[in-house]
Formats: sequence, structure tokens, C-alpha cells
Amino acid sequence: MLIIATHYPFYKAIILMLEFIVIIEVLKMITEFIEKKRLRLRYILDVFIIFLIRDVIILTTHIKKPYEDILFLLLVIFIFFLFRILAVQYSPSTFKKYKTESVSK
Repeated sequence: MLIIATHYPFYKAIILMLEFIVIIEVLKMITEFIEKKRLRLRYILDVFIIFLIRDVIILTTHIKKPYEDILFLLLVIFIFFLFRILAVQYSPSTFKKYKTESVSK
């Protein structure tokens, strides 16, 4: 409703929402660092992925679309997704849980 009232184009609204999500993720990283004195790789990768998706949306709205840049960013996003999957799968908490299960058997 606010988007309609401000007469923003839809792609601008999406870009602003993605920037807001990036800010939320950064604040989540900062609060976890203050509380636990550590940063999770997953949160860092989430921020990069969202920021790169925002850049892809910005590039696709240009009149002269730089397809090479868009494809490169999509490739980087894919690589970050793979890193995120590996970060979740091989996190230290998962290893601790796996070690305790294998020792108890």
C-alpha cells in the first residue's frame, strides 16, 4: 500500500525491500557477534547473496542490459549458494552432534 502511495516503480520497491533485508541480516550478525563473540559463515553468505540478487535486479532494469555482468553475478550467486549449503552441512555444531552420536554407538 505504501508503494502505491509513493508512486515507486515495482522494481524500485523490490530493491528497497532487498536493501532492508540486507540491513536486517547485518544487524543479526552484529547482535550475534556481541552476544556470542563469533560470526556464522551462513549469515555472512546470506548478506552477500541478497546483495548480489539486488544488483542483478538493478542491472536487469537498465535499458542497455549488460548480459555479461548479469550472467557473472548469477554465477557468483550460484557459487555462494553452494558455499552456503556446505557451511550449513559442515558447521561445527553438526560435527559435534555427529561425533557424540558416533561415540555413543
